[in-house]
Amino acid sequence: MSEIARFHLRAPGLADADAIAEVHLTTWHATYAHLLPDCHFDNNALEQRKAMWRFTLSSKQPPQRLRVAEAHGGIVGFEYAGTPLDDEDPARDLQLYTLYLLPEHQGTGAGQALLDAVLAENHAQLWVAKDNPRARSFYRRNGFVPDGSEKICPGTTDLVEVRLVR
Repeated sequence: MSEIARFHLRAPGLADADAIAEVHLTTWHATYAHLLPDCHFDNNALEQRKAMWRFTLSSKQPPQRLRVAEAHGGIVGFEYAGTPLDDEDPARDLQLYTLYLLPEHQGTGAGQALLDAVLAENHAQLWVAKDNPRARSFYRRNGFVPDGSEKICPGTTDLVEVRLVR
């Protein structure tokens, strides 16, 4: 990117649910299209993500560790963390669920700003696709290391994830 994108972070509201879902699906497609079938990126998948984000953001107690990055008047990324989910033996009390940026905003500092805002220097865990070298490098620079745990990503048949901790 020749020009540094200006962005700002904020807590999202219910009105942001559809935009977050679109970023979620777009980034999944850009990252995992070579690993997952097209049904993970179709209109049905988008509607499921919209419903998920509407539900998450309509809670009486909005998520405390959820931020979006905005640039040029739209959401370009988001990060969400909380209590470990779907982990029978969590390594940490805090888990990064998602951190996604549209491809054209990667490398702008928005991902680092989101990570710093949501996790700060806290000990945490996360699951990342084994075949996602860019993300694994980013997390390594931020002190995360594999702890030896692996699993198949829920909703897939062969997308292997590794757990990283710091």
